[in-house]
Amino acid sequence: MSSEPRPLHDDEALILRIEGLLAQAAYQDNPLREPLAQLFEHSQGQRHRLERLVRISDGYQTAARSDSQTLAEQYDRQLRRLEKLARISDRYQASLREMSETLREASLQDQMTRLGNRRFLVDRLNAETERANRKNAPYALAMLDVDFFKAVNDSYGHGAGDQALCKIAHCIQEHVREYDHCGRWGGEEFLIILPETALESARQVAERVRHEIGTMRHDFFDGRITASLGLTLYLPGETYSATISRADMALLRAKAAGRDRVEVA
Repeated sequence: MSSEPRPLHDDEALILRIEGLLAQAAYQDNPLREPLAQLFEHSQGQRHRLERLVRISDGYQTAARSDSQTLAEQYDRQLRRLEKLARISDRYQASLREMSETLREASLQDQMTRLGNRRFLVDRLNAETERANRKNAPYALAMLDVDFFKAVNDSYGHGAGDQALCKIAHCIQEHVREYDHCGRWGGEEFLIILPETALESARQVAERVRHEIGTMRHDFFDGRITASLGLTLYLPGETYSATISRADMALLRAKAAGRDRVEVA
């Protein structure tokens, strides 16, 4: 007799995946985790009810053999029961798929700014690096840092700082191109990935973003909040970490040169 483990069905594999995601420490503080965990528990309850209905149906089949109904009547009644069970099963499967997708999206989103988070950006960097090497079409990368952001927090409080970051995040998303990727790299730093983009075109996007951030108005004071950007192109064959390091060096030059500017490396 074979000792190989029984292969998991699609629904069993999906359940194990969701249980694994809910158990990960990285999601324990996610505001979506508790309602999703409750939805999963409810879905499991529905699954157990479905299994009970199947057992009842099996028992019914046995009892029906001794019943005086005709075979045609038994068949029609059992078919209606099975159709009902199939509808219940379909709703259950759809609920599990929706829960899994919601958890996946939550794991890739920065909860404050609603942009992609660092994990999302790393996923996109891996994909763009692979595409750049395959098609020999380098991408551009811009590292953006909000100027004097510590002074904003110190002078007006972290609530005002968070509000400013959210407005800046929205501004970045509004003024990059539809097919560009942007996200919060950490703190007051943002990353912009411009697929298959020449340096001059990338500079125009970066300058537009910088300009729009500088023209925003804020509720908590009358001054300007500006941003500095370091811009570079991916070089074929290098790691994305090397590209980020070069963009970061350009950003430091922008800071040293007076801030509120774009520097290219």
